[in-house]
Amino acid sequence: MSKTNETEAVTGNLKELGLPTMRRTFAAAAVAARANEQTFEQYLLGLSEAELSHRRENRIGRLLRASKLPLEKSWAALDTKRLPTKVVHQAKALLDGGFVDRRENVLVFGPPGSGKTHLLCAVAQELVRSGRKVLSTTCNLLVQELLLAKRELKLPKALKRLGGYPVLMVDDLGYVQQSREEMEVLFTLLAERYERGSVLLTSNLAFSGWEAIFKDPMTTAAAIDRLVHHSVIVELNVPSYRAEQAKSRRAKGTDETTA
Repeated sequence: MSKTNETEAVTGNLKELGLPTMRRTFAAAAVAARANEQTFEQYLLGLSEAELSHRRENRIGRLLRASKLPLEKSWAALDTKRLPTKVVHQAKALLDGGFVDRRENVLVFGPPGSGKTHLLCAVAQELVRSGRKVLSTTCNLLVQELLLAKRELKLPKALKRLGGYPVLMVDDLGYVQQSREEMEVLFTLLAERYERGSVLLTSNLAFSGWEAIFKDPMTTAAAIDRLVHHSVIVELNVPSYRAEQAKSRRAKGTDETTA
């Protein structure tokens, strides 16, 4: 068999085996291997590692798209200098994902604009990049989806789908006060995930204000108990990032006018 035919045969075999990266790179890698006097094992190792790396990148890309996380709110874009030292240490300790394996929750409290969402999105993105399934949603959107599922008699199916995500990020709990019917499906979700999956949650309401969400003291206490039992609580008591940015822009404009 000629060299050309051999190359075509290898290309066909790798295509049939579903190894696109190896199919695309094996010929050039062979030239480099001969030039560097690599062994057959070293050549195959390089090819297989390239294939695995490409597959991991593709899988992470799919997980990121499915997570619905805003990619601009990454760890690299997080301004850790404006965060309390304790909060930074807490956040870094979450990056290895051990809390997910222990089915612990992460509850982040702070005033509007303090960076709660960015902090949890940054952590969640790192979890995805380590290969974990994450779903991000707002509290308002989540309860509306659950409420619709309940009205269509599909709530168990919806809860099962959400249960397929080891990490569920719920943003802005309490930002919009829920009706009693909405509260009930939200509580059902929290009860369903208790010790089965991690909830990442942001809220601008302290626990003392949660009765406005869950409508009665017993349900409020039960919801808090399920979330707090296995949890990391992060208090982000810092000024609004958006307010700081606006103040900085105004100051800059004043300086330019004065100049």
